[in-house]
Amino acid sequence: MMMNIFQGKLVSLVAEDPQVVADAYAQWNRNAEFKRLLDAEPAMLWSAKKIKEWLEKEMEESEPKFFSFQIRDLQSGKMIGFTGLGDLEWNHGDGWVGIGIGDSEYWGKGYGTEAMQLALRYAFTELNLHRVTLGVFDYNPRAIRSYEKAGFKLEGRLRGEMSRQGNRHDILIMGILRSEWEMA
Repeated sequence: MMMNIFQGKLVSLVAEDPQVVADAYAQWNRNAEFKRLLDAEPAMLWSAKKIKEWLEKEMEESEPKFFSFQIRDLQSGKMIGFTGLGDLEWNHGDGWVGIGIGDSEYWGKGYGTEAMQLALRYAFTELNLHRVTLGVFDYNPRAIRSYEKAGFKLEGRLRGEMSRQGNRHDILIMGILRSEWEMA
């Protein structure tokens, strides 16, 4: 029997619906903690309309540069976050992954870890990547633990790379090779 590569025990990855994603992200974007854990850019409030327009433009690309998915809770069907693979270097077989669990009710309960495992399954079995990399802020220990559970290893540290409320913070670079993922 074939395994559904997009479904785990807690979550499923589904194709993005620009309107659903835009509405959810516009709401999550108002949560200062979520925004500070997700993005190094200056905080900006984007309207659902602007987010939808950006997503639709990205989806029109003839050669995908970014593969993105909604993360849905299997029990309720509710969209709780998003994940995506981008900055793909096909000739080298590598890319970057990003994830955000926007609904704080689902934080620290394994949903993000499982969603990351599904994204890695897609990266290694469908996209045939050799390695996947991510960046995470040093002040986000919950995410760091989740990535370690998924098999990522610390590969580097961009010291003092970003400023938050007058303090300098490091960005940690973590990666996983297909061979490491296969052994996990």
